[in-house]
Amino acid sequence: MAVKIIAEAGVNHNGSLTMAKQLVDAAKEAGADYVKFQTFNPKKLVAKSAKTAEYQKKNIGSDESQLTMLEKLALDQDAFVELKQYCEQVGIGFLSTPFDLESLAFLDKLGMDFWKLPSGEITNLPYLEAIAKTNRPVVMSTGMADMKEIKAALKVLRSQGPKDITVLQCNTEYPTPYEDVNLLAMETIQESLSVKVGYSDHTRGIAIPLAAAGLGAKVIEKHFTLDRTLPGPDHVASLEPEELKEMVQGIRQIEKALGSGIKEPSPSEMKNKVAARKSLVAAKKIHKGEEFTPENITVKRPGNGISPMHYYDIIGTVADRDYEEDQTIEGKA
Repeated sequence: MAVKIIAEAGVNHNGSLTMAKQLVDAAKEAGADYVKFQTFNPKKLVAKSAKTAEYQKKNIGSDESQLTMLEKLALDQDAFVELKQYCEQVGIGFLSTPFDLESLAFLDKLGMDFWKLPSGEITNLPYLEAIAKTNRPVVMSTGMADMKEIKAALKVLRSQGPKDITVLQCNTEYPTPYEDVNLLAMETIQESLSVKVGYSDHTRGIAIPLAAAGLGAKVIEKHFTLDRTLPGPDHVASLEPEELKEMVQGIRQIEKALGSGIKEPSPSEMKNKVAARKSLVAAKKIHKGEEFTPENITVKRPGNGISPMHYYDIIGTVADRDYEEDQTIEGKA
């Protein structure tokens, strides 16, 4: 199964529908399967007293409240209707993550292939129940969560609806320090919970998503932006369009390279077999009727004769013809 690549535009449109459409174009050009946004009503998402995260303060250069920050980044429902239509026109899958129940209900009516749940909602019981009732497939990030919390969320989701659930390893620090990525947690999640796994990335660069693909991630999500120097909380930890394209190409190459798991010669290398392997050959002139010995036979390229694995089957038998030095030994082995 091909890796599902989600280009996370998030709020990197900075509240501009025009910029959001430019992000759609960039995701399509890069070859991503989906472009994903975030749908929320700021007043229903955060209380007035909610403070911004440390990374947000650093990235926006302000200690303004979450509410103030998010009000600048929100798009209205009409914008998402237009964005979905634009994605269909361009030819890329549309996704948006809901952050409140009102937005969830709106997106459910708008229609998407699956839900992408953010890390912050993994302990939101009413939210999880509402997602479950839609019976759509779910891709769920698990930043800040332990196994107990993941199991609890899965129990809610599975009790009422979706059986098609993919769980993403994730770290919510922007950017994530490499030592905190913990890609091997994908294996733990897969083995312990019997789910498909993937990875949502917030590190700098593309090395870690590529590594995740190599470890078998079925979904990879990565933030991207039109310009990393733009103001806003997530731009600094996002890829620019050419980097996103490079990541997608790398993942597609890794998909091919992973192969079937069956160890056998590939068609492309079979032509090298004769040139690279060796055969039993005469080490010096051998006369008909002479016994083959370690002194008169040796191992050399090419590999178009008797395999050296039959060395001891040939030693002690008798030559049925004359051989010049370096001639390939013939006979039954």
